[in-house]
Amino acid sequence: MALVIRAVRALSQLRPSRTRLAAAVGVAALVAGTVAACGNGSSSGGGHSSGGMKDGFTQAPQSSGPLTVWVDSTRMPAAQAYQKAHPDVKLHIVSYDGDANGSNSLQTKVDLYNRTGTGWPDVVWSTQNNELSWAVSAGFAAPLNEGLIPNSTLSNFATGALDPCTVNGKVYCLRNDLAMVVLWYNATLMKQWGYQVPTTWPQYQQLGEEVARQHPGYIVGNAGDTFTPEIYMWASQCQANGITGLRAVSVNVTSPDCTRMASLLDTLIKAGSMSRLGVFSTAFTKSEKGKVLMLPGPAWFGGAVFNTPSGLNTPKGQIAIAPIPQWPGSASPSTGNVGGGTWLLSAHSAHLREAVDFLTWVTTDNGYQADLAPGYPAYAPAATAWLANQAKSGYYASDISAVLQQAAGQVWSGWGYGQFSQEAIWAATVDPGLTAGKSIVSMLPAWQSAIAQHAQADGYQVSQ
Repeated sequence: MALVIRAVRALSQLRPSRTRLAAAVGVAALVAGTVAACGNGSSSGGGHSSGGMKDGFTQAPQSSGPLTVWVDSTRMPAAQAYQKAHPDVKLHIVSYDGDANGSNSLQTKVDLYNRTGTGWPDVVWSTQNNELSWAVSAGFAAPLNEGLIPNSTLSNFATGALDPCTVNGKVYCLRNDLAMVVLWYNATLMKQWGYQVPTTWPQYQQLGEEVARQHPGYIVGNAGDTFTPEIYMWASQCQANGITGLRAVSVNVTSPDCTRMASLLDTLIKAGSMSRLGVFSTAFTKSEKGKVLMLPGPAWFGGAVFNTPSGLNTPKGQIAIAPIPQWPGSASPSTGNVGGGTWLLSAHSAHLREAVDFLTWVTTDNGYQADLAPGYPAYAPAATAWLANQAKSGYYASDISAVLQQAAGQVWSGWGYGQFSQEAIWAATVDPGLTAGKSIVSMLPAWQSAIAQHAQADGYQVSQ
């Protein structure tokens, strides 16, 4: 059985490409045969009252009782909206950190429940896109495309949206929203000051330096979040997170693609137009409210940072978006991705019918995705309705649809979904030095070393 676990863990690291999936067929066959022989141990799945093998996994007998759903504070409205729309469903909503910043709290709890044989939630939300790197081998995530959710539903997710959820052709989670990075900016101030929206990173840096001179106190971005590398370094095609195969990762953060962006950030931090604060910190809201000229960030920044009383609370008619700047000479446009999050269905659920209904509703129904969700839905029909609602709201200075739709297909594929958390590594390695006044360029070797150490600790072979 140990061989099976190692094999499944290896398979779970494959980035979903046809080439790698084909290469894994032999191992998959071994895993499938051995797992069938070993059974499902202490897991208590769902499905039919008698349990048994169905829909691609061993399901335990169903029972009555409340459906247990774990969400973070941001996704709490999703669970509450489902409860309102389904008053007859017994729903037990539990709030947890959502694995924010790579806390690994979900894996830690599941490991405990696997040992005790009880406690698993039926459905869980995660802010991370790499949960399958452990959730499949741990026997936690149930396959969804083997009978639980029809292809007619799955095929309506945006192209590539379910890639982080797919292992060896099986879909083990559903993406909630797409979090491609764009350039948010204050159109009112840009026009008032006669600035042009930058289309290249050198133009962006030049404008940032001019803002520091002409309008001190205003910012063109921030570098104080744990997801800073996913905004800037990912968009720059920095080779920090290249999952290249079975437990293999390529890391080279001292390459020109990395140093050019680190140098840009250092320059603007020193000039004073790049904030060192995190966008969700009280200090950022207090000091930067009304002072944001530009802010590179994911699609959900609109609702979660600008148009919210607890954030910048920017008045309507001011905020617009543009494509993220590009480096001159780039072969094709590229951008980063911050979250987007996933919903997982527990293979241990004793309430599968209700769990599948909840999972489907919160990811596809306009009642949440189009009307309440702060981010761009991964489910294409809901995304269309969501964009229509954004236009109808009159909040933005111009239509944001075209930019978001284009950016959704430009997320650079060279940044993978390994088990180790880049956010946690950056928070521990770079953020303290940044606070202490160190340059990002000077900390790149330490970042490189930390990534390698974390990857190796999780069983990855690291190459440069």
